[in-house]
Amino acid sequence: MIKKDVLIVGGGAAGFFAAINIAEQNPGLKVAILEKAKEGLQKVKISGGGRCNVTHAEFIPKELIKNYPRGEKELLGPFHQFMTGDTIEWFESRGVELKIEEDGRMFPLSNSSQTIVDCFLNEAEKHQVEILYNHGVNAIKKAENLWVVETTQGDFVADKLVVATGSSPKMWKLLEGLNHTVIQPVPSLFTFDIKDERIKDIPGVVAQQVEIKVLETDLYSEGPLLITHVGMSAPAILKLSAYGALELAKRNYNFQIEINFIKHTFDDCLDVLKVLKHELAKKTVFKSTQFDLPKRLWHKLVLASFMTEDTRWADMNKQQLETLAGQLTQAVFHVTGKSTFKDEFVTAGGIDLKEINFKTFESKLHENLFFAGEVLNIDAITGGFNFQNAWTGAFIVAKAVSN
Repeated sequence: MIKKDVLIVGGGAAGFFAAINIAEQNPGLKVAILEKAKEGLQKVKISGGGRCNVTHAEFIPKELIKNYPRGEKELLGPFHQFMTGDTIEWFESRGVELKIEEDGRMFPLSNSSQTIVDCFLNEAEKHQVEILYNHGVNAIKKAENLWVVETTQGDFVADKLVVATGSSPKMWKLLEGLNHTVIQPVPSLFTFDIKDERIKDIPGVVAQQVEIKVLETDLYSEGPLLITHVGMSAPAILKLSAYGALELAKRNYNFQIEINFIKHTFDDCLDVLKVLKHELAKKTVFKSTQFDLPKRLWHKLVLASFMTEDTRWADMNKQQLETLAGQLTQAVFHVTGKSTFKDEFVTAGGIDLKEINFKTFESKLHENLFFAGEVLNIDAITGGFNFQNAWTGAFIVAKAVSN
């Protein structure tokens, strides 16, 4: 049985960040990462389309927590200990400069996630963190004051154990064996599958500022909307999917959404259309795109309003005017399923937050058992927030463990 001071289960973002900071803060400790795959940091590698969306340029804890459908309340204290500014400083002091994009997302200046992966591997080597790949964990037991971890390649024993395994059903099962409560996981970031004539054959079209409601719920979101081959995506949809994760799972991903494509009320829109009816009398409605809408989307909504490509503004009747106003401000679409958002699979669910001391991220049930990252019931909307949760939790764990 191999003895270590600190064992970290999971070689992802949170696992590496915890290990490096523990070893740096207390060089006397023997620290090892157990990773079941043949290499680590897989999610880091693919995140942000291979660019790695490290964090988000939000520097006020009270504002930052608003991006976490689960974990909002619990993360306020931790973000006062370590947050976005600290993340930027941590990477920059190790030679990785970050840049802010227009939407607030932050990436390495190199535009490559390999920069982050290399930084972690170099830091781990520098601080003598042992990385053990192909070590799947089969059991976790407590023996007096020590943790015994049985793996596919032998058994380990450690004074302190850090679990940073992300959304791992197998690990949640093992933790339930230690009397921890696991909130059943459901997908949190996903796009909507919609079959509808109005969005057929126009993938790639983006409506910049829409408002979306899920009918029969309080769920609401706004932002850019992307029409895809199978339905709809982009921030407006992904925000809804994160905040509605539990509710939409209950509905088996079968529900209706109402979209306001132009952020005007129905009445205001109708008034504008009536003015246009006179101003553009001789022109065809089809060819006179309005409200800064993408041309192809305008065409579809016009055709869905009982008009043809030849209908002129002057010839529009009351029903056509009202229908077009409705399509622009109250368009109802039927969602029939979901698709995982790229490779960035995030789940709502995990270890119940009531069982964690958020000053140290230590288990309230077992001394010297710590958690970091998505293994906890914390998740965020897209934009670098899930990584920030990983860095914050891992850093606080490191502080507690290395003392």
